[in-house]
Amino acid sequence: MAQGAAEEERGVSRGVAVAIALVVCIVVAVVGFFVLTRCVFAPEDSEIPQVEAGQTVTVVIPQGAGGDVIANELLKAGVINDEKAFMQAVSSQGADMKLKPGTYQLMTGMTPANVVAQLVAGPNTQEGRLAVPEGLTVAKTAELVESSLGIPASDFLAQAKAQNYVADYPFLGEAADDSLEGFLWAKTYDFSGQEVTADRVIRAMLDQYAAEVPQIDFASGEEQILATYGYDPTDYEILKLASIINAEAGSEEDYALVSSVFWNRIRQGMPLQSDATMGYVTGGEVAADDLTQESPYNTYLNTGLPPTPVCTPDLACIEAALHPADTNYLYFLLIERDGYSNHTFSTTYEEHLQAIDTARQEMAELGI
Repeated sequence: MAQGAAEEERGVSRGVAVAIALVVCIVVAVVGFFVLTRCVFAPEDSEIPQVEAGQTVTVVIPQGAGGDVIANELLKAGVINDEKAFMQAVSSQGADMKLKPGTYQLMTGMTPANVVAQLVAGPNTQEGRLAVPEGLTVAKTAELVESSLGIPASDFLAQAKAQNYVADYPFLGEAADDSLEGFLWAKTYDFSGQEVTADRVIRAMLDQYAAEVPQIDFASGEEQILATYGYDPTDYEILKLASIINAEAGSEEDYALVSSVFWNRIRQGMPLQSDATMGYVTGGEVAADDLTQESPYNTYLNTGLPPTPVCTPDLACIEAALHPADTNYLYFLLIERDGYSNHTFSTTYEEHLQAIDTARQEMAELGI
């Protein structure tokens, strides 16, 4: 009996040992699994730089990036240290569909809530931004695109042809000389976080034109122009005149008055005599000799409007072209120089010459 008991005790001991070994194996396997999972699925430590809190870093959020991708970019940059906390902040602010792509300047160690608030507000750097003022020609726009976005001006000009876009933008059907002049709408565009091409930039501008300009009631204004001046303009001709108004008038208060001068001249069959139209040819200043050169844009030698707009006008200029002031003016003198201002509108040429003499005397007295 004693021997049997001993053997039984040794059997129990062996069973316990086996059980313990199995438990150890299981623990090792589980730990190994989690270690392996972290190695395979978690970011490598080398991808997460150890940076001190309060450091400024640049983070690019790609177009179409989801919350998990954004969280990973922020983690790698050191902006956040907990992806789960960031996603909880996104959820609590209801920002799942509001995080904007682009280039950001952020601080390392920011709270998830502050990071989410900035991503909802949008990019806070100038990188990828294109600020286009009204009054630019296509050529000047190309220069601005090159300096702001790095797209060669030559590439932009080669792409900026009406035939490339008329199928998608029917309002280009009237465009002359295959030109997009007047249609590349002025606005501040944000292309950060995107692959930017000349085509993408041009389409963004044409989209903006399509969003804003068709809201104007061209038809009623054109009907009034016909009734008042005996001229039935097209929308494209209105855009041409608006561009000249934009180039000639220095302030919005003069737009409707300048418009009335040009419409009065058209009614009387007079040439527009706008320096701005020849300035489109010279690319800048206009000398007396330039006004003797034959060109369809020389509105001293030719009556009517030029072949295309001479720049991109703003909405106020288009409204002024459609709704000129009710005047008999045929001339204007607009001077803004070194603090001197003179805005004179005249009905006769004699009055206009007198306005010029007066301005000269006043500027001479001021030493201008």
